[in-house]
Amino acid sequence: MTTQPQPIRVLVVEDDPVAADAHVMYVNRVQGFTAVGKAHTGAEARRLLDRTPVDLLLLDLHLPDVHGLQFARSLRAAGHQADVIAVTSARDLTVVREGVSLGVVQYVLKPFTFATLRDRLVRYAEFHASAGEASGQDEVDRALATLRAPGPAALPKGLSSPTLERVTVALRDSGEGLTATGLAEVVGISRITARRYLEHLVDAGRAARAPQYGTVGRPELQYRWVKGP
Repeated sequence: MTTQPQPIRVLVVEDDPVAADAHVMYVNRVQGFTAVGKAHTGAEARRLLDRTPVDLLLLDLHLPDVHGLQFARSLRAAGHQADVIAVTSARDLTVVREGVSLGVVQYVLKPFTFATLRDRLVRYAEFHASAGEASGQDEVDRALATLRAPGPAALPKGLSSPTLERVTVALRDSGEGLTATGLAEVVGISRITARRYLEHLVDAGRAARAPQYGTVGRPELQYRWVKGP
């Protein structure tokens, strides 16, 4: 009789309740993982860790009572050995380097989609399953390589990463949203180009579109940023 492997137990630590619920849902959608709890502060996470076995923390670095890396450091000092996937909007590579020594095995930048987190979790599961003695350097390298994310997905032809970043910032900061015409004026691109970037964000689940009524003639589509985890 084949024994089914135990699921990897994940504690979600995220101060935003909406994002925390989304992270729990994401984790539970990935085969081989189960969310065993969620916490909105470092203190709450510590209490859960003291009474609940956890293999992996999905850890927001900006908690209301403690920085995530400081929290990870305190866990190591207390003997907790759970690995950490850091979730953050910060892009400071100094923070990334510091996290390596504290058991941070992956970083996920906000905002992200389910597919992004699923990829990180699947790679972590492969790494987590590594056991026994390596036959040589190649096997060690392969085990470590499973944690590395693939290169960035290619954008559709004609779109560029710098412009996409500007479009993303403009839409995210717009509050009530923007039409393609409005975005074109803000970013300094043509209306047709603006529409292509907006549709790309819709396809990626980062924007939503709806008709803008109250205008003369055919209503123009209004795009708004989708607040996500």
